[in-house]
Amino acid sequence: MKFSTDKKFAKSLDLKDPLKDFKKQFLIPGKGKNSQIYFCGNSLGLQPVTAKKYIETELKDWAELAVEGHFKGTNPWADYHKLFRKPLAALCGALPEEVVAMNSLTANLHLLLVSFYWPRERRVKILTEAGSFSSDIYALTSQIEIRGFDPAECLVEVGPREGEFAIRDEDIISKIEELGDELALVMMSGVNYYTGQAFDMEAIAEAAHNAGAYVGFDLAHAIGNIPLNLHEWQVDFATWCSYKYLNAGPGATAGLFVHSENFHLPRFAGWWGNDEKERFLMKPEYEPSIGAEGWQLSNAPVLPMAVLKASLDIFQKAGLKKIFKKSEQLTAYLEYLIKIKCTPAQKEKPYKIRIITPTEPSRRGAQLSIYFEKGDGKRLVQQFAKEGIILDWRSPNVLRVSPAPLYNSFTEVYTFVEKFAEFCEYIN
Repeated sequence: MKFSTDKKFAKSLDLKDPLKDFKKQFLIPGKGKNSQIYFCGNSLGLQPVTAKKYIETELKDWAELAVEGHFKGTNPWADYHKLFRKPLAALCGALPEEVVAMNSLTANLHLLLVSFYWPRERRVKILTEAGSFSSDIYALTSQIEIRGFDPAECLVEVGPREGEFAIRDEDIISKIEELGDELALVMMSGVNYYTGQAFDMEAIAEAAHNAGAYVGFDLAHAIGNIPLNLHEWQVDFATWCSYKYLNAGPGATAGLFVHSENFHLPRFAGWWGNDEKERFLMKPEYEPSIGAEGWQLSNAPVLPMAVLKASLDIFQKAGLKKIFKKSEQLTAYLEYLIKIKCTPAQKEKPYKIRIITPTEPSRRGAQLSIYFEKGDGKRLVQQFAKEGIILDWRSPNVLRVSPAPLYNSFTEVYTFVEKFAEFCEYIN
């Protein structure tokens, strides 16, 4: 698409936007003309309008049915987790039996590492990306330590080349090949939280398998943000949180994916992972459910999962193809305007900012990370907040801007960049 710097162009895109009415499906902080422009959905998505109704449905059944709500009522709770099979499978590019909504991201990661990290002989190392989210590093480090190994030797990071911010996929694959039979697991982000870079998960999975290792991904910033095809890519496992692009609320119920080829692997056992035909017989023998549901420990937390259901129903109604197409256009338009209005080559003293998110649409989602070479960018974010524009600052010096296709418009992107160009004077 050929863009224009004219504000009328942004408005014309909004008029033609097939998703323009979906903003009404979310609660925007502020009221009327004072409503916020919210570009922080990569940190916490907005509340679906229907969230309260969905929760109240379950509260009503609880009030009227009590324990009978497990098997009667609007959405019987004993099977509540099954409501998420199809929508999560669509988001992941998976078979319905390969996904389950459960727990939190890091708890799921630990449960998956029990199954997929088996250090033995020379094959003891885990490869991850430099600059991955700290919670992932904590999980990987502790899993290595609890098995009696040294993280300094067993946890290997691959980072960007000097002067670069994104990590080249070929460098990841090269490191996998270099580690060879020392490699037990490749575990990294699908999309890096700091730079917004989307990794080539298919190529990484192929390289890991060629080296004889398992491969898994943290999809916290990927699910609901970029197209995924985990089953066809032969990804062994993945996990994610649901409070970012999936808009399921703070601390929302997370989820995981296990490829069907790995259903036989050992795992920690719990009541709800047991075969549902045997679950209420209370036998001492454990017979895991077939599929990702076999990694469950406990029954579904219905009230928070009701919000996840509200959001996923919106995704299904909007259609993933339309969502990802608009996401690509919004991010490209944001990049176009920033490069013209905030880093103009003709200026005698260009602003000291740099977009560190890859330019190629296939290597990013709905996020641009803007690196500040000088100046107080954090103060700039605070100034934006006073203007009703909500952004995210990540230490030491990156501003993350995330236009979400379900509730952000092209005009909002235009308004932000106009204000950004004005505010950038503060950091020179």
